[in-house]
Amino acid sequence: MKSITSQWYEVKVRYDKMKDDGTMKPETEQYVVDALTFTEAESIITEEMSVYISGEFNIKDIKQASYKEIFFSDLNNDDRWFKAKLQFLTFDEKTQKEKRSAVMYLVQAHTLPQAVKYIGEVMGATMVDYVISNIAETSIIDVFQHDALKSKNEPDAKPEYEEQAQ
Repeated sequence: MKSITSQWYEVKVRYDKMKDDGTMKPETEQYVVDALTFTEAESIITEEMSVYISGEFNIKDIKQASYKEIFFSDLNNDDRWFKAKLQFLTFDEKTQKEKRSAVMYLVQAHTLPQAVKYIGEVMGATMVDYVISNIAETSIIDVFQHDALKSKNEPDAKPEYEEQAQ
């Protein structure tokens, strides 16, 4: 299990998909892209989707993700993505009250209980008290991470930024 913090964008792509019966049907799928700007997110998704889709496709929507950190699984069967809202608990000494601050995460897992387990594994290594206030499966198909090695080998590559792994 690794955790990567970055600027993530959720991108919806519409294309004609071949169904099992051989007919073409318009389909909209959601992906997550690691990028610095909307323009870079569009460029990355165009490059990535051109490998998987034969024919034309349209980018229907790009928005900044509500999370900055994604928990990636090392297991091949972890093929679903869950959005989790965690509330971090702190105690305000002045007011003598408990404060909660909400943070969103994206978690790769096969099942909901497994996603909760993964959150426990990652957050268990910290000293922060937290509560999972919401967790739900998303319609995200895949996450495309920034590939630093690929960029360094390309001429005129942009300056790199570091991925933070925990």
